[in-house]
Amino acid sequence: MRTVSDTVSVRLYHLDEGDGGAQTLFYGPLGEAVTLARCQPAEMQEGLYLATDNDVIAFLDLEG
Repeated sequence: MRTVSDTVSVRLYHLDEGDGGAQTLFYGPLGEAVTLARCQPAEMQEGLYLATDNDVIAFLDLEG
């Protein structure tokens, strides 16, 4: 398992299953991205992803 800190830079984005498009919501520290993701409606959280320089994880997998 990888170790990360709240200060690592990430891209928080929403992947739209309908058209396959990705909308970036935030670039910045992981801690802030997670806080922003938690404020989104549950149905939107299902399509949220966090990307680092070398990894991508679904927000709900991180929360789980």
